[in-house]
Amino acid sequence: MRIGIIGGGNVGQALAAALRRAGHAPILLLRSPGTEDAPLAPLADAAAYILAVPFDAAAEALAAVAPGGIPVLDATNPLAMGPDGLGLSLGFDDSGAERITRAFPRLRLTKVFNTTGANVMADAARFAPRPVMFAAGDDADAKAIALRLAADIGFEAVDAGPLRAARLLEAHAMLWIDLSMRRGLGRDFAFALRRAVP
Repeated sequence: MRIGIIGGGNVGQALAAALRRAGHAPILLLRSPGTEDAPLAPLADAAAYILAVPFDAAAEALAAVAPGGIPVLDATNPLAMGPDGLGLSLGFDDSGAERITRAFPRLRLTKVFNTTGANVMADAARFAPRPVMFAAGDDADAKAIALRLAADIGFEAVDAGPLRAARLLEAHAMLWIDLSMRRGLGRDFAFALRRAVP
């Protein structure tokens, strides 16, 4: 699939590399055109966009790309610095994903690729068992694309339910960030879903 990745930071670069290895055709959409990257503008033949910019830049980026009916996979997290350091700027009664869809009511948005670090997403196959990646959304086709891409790059892809479950996924992301930055685990770990042996 041809995937437009909005943003060229750590997450965008990691997902581009992983998707390329999995046989997809990711295109990094950036503010400043680079040698092989595209400017931040619509990509008419994309199967999906991955939103991989800071949350505060999401609305501006989506307005520039104008995805129309193309599914958007939201890899953002609403983070802000507070008295205790980095934390979520939204609580459990709202999510960044829901705020984005309120700003763009026709957006076919699924929350995914937000619950682990870029280095895990770059090469999920390094981990055993496979790391888990959740997807939450109200558009069944958009969520199916999210789950397929997550599986293609090495994750155990799990449907987390409707878009309002993004409130839980963003908190799950904050747990990974806290363990990584404050609790000494570093960036080279991932969560996995384990099942009881019958």
